[in-house]
Amino acid sequence: MKKSKEYVDKFYRLKREVAPLSYMLASRNSSRYPLLHFDEDEGVNKPLRYARNQKTPFEDEQDGNAILEPIVFEDGVLFVPKNNQVLQKFLHLHPQNGNVFEEVNSARDAAEELEVVELSLEAQIQAKNLSLEKMLSVSRILLGSGVEKMSTTEIKRDILLYAKQEPEDFLETLNDPMLELQDTVFKFFDAGFIMFRNNQRDVYFNLPKNKKKILTVPFGEDANFILASYFQSEDGIETYKALQKRLKDKQK
Repeated sequence: MKKSKEYVDKFYRLKREVAPLSYMLASRNSSRYPLLHFDEDEGVNKPLRYARNQKTPFEDEQDGNAILEPIVFEDGVLFVPKNNQVLQKFLHLHPQNGNVFEEVNSARDAAEELEVVELSLEAQIQAKNLSLEKMLSVSRILLGSGVEKMSTTEIKRDILLYAKQEPEDFLETLNDPMLELQDTVFKFFDAGFIMFRNNQRDVYFNLPKNKKKILTVPFGEDANFILASYFQSEDGIETYKALQKRLKDKQK
């Protein structure tokens, strides 16, 4: 026996982070607001129009007694009861569905929230289990050079908070093959072997017999990443080895 279709009440919401108190959705096709649905069977664009006394949202299938009414989201939400199937179908076909508004789907929302929670938990677990050396390396990249003035307890607290609030960025940094190299660049700056000039646009050597310019950081780029990339290049590898030797000598 064929199972009959189940009709249910539906909620829709605006996708804006801050929804207006009242938002009116375009409810009929016009030159200003084209509302067209491409019919795969007929190969044509069919104009849409919402009329509460019609059985279809397609304007060319409606009779001449269409009663039009506005579609208004109040506080970002629109409730459509199961007995208004024409509005539910109209919203399903609406060109702005998925961009301006979306149907509330509790199961999907729960799955997305669970994914975020699990990612945050995974990041916190990995942050908690970091060795002190690895924790310092990650902290220098994510928290900045001020880490050197913080206690171990403060660093651990801040890195755990960061992992909780920005789990994706934390895990990406933790697994970045450039992490160790970028951390070494931080140490070069901290040791005073290299320094910024010209509003942190240029990087120079700061050695007793070498004050030459190394490179200019492109606008909008991260200086440590640019320097790490340079030190991996054929031109920069020898410089990196020389600075690394100085760093090891200083740490003895």
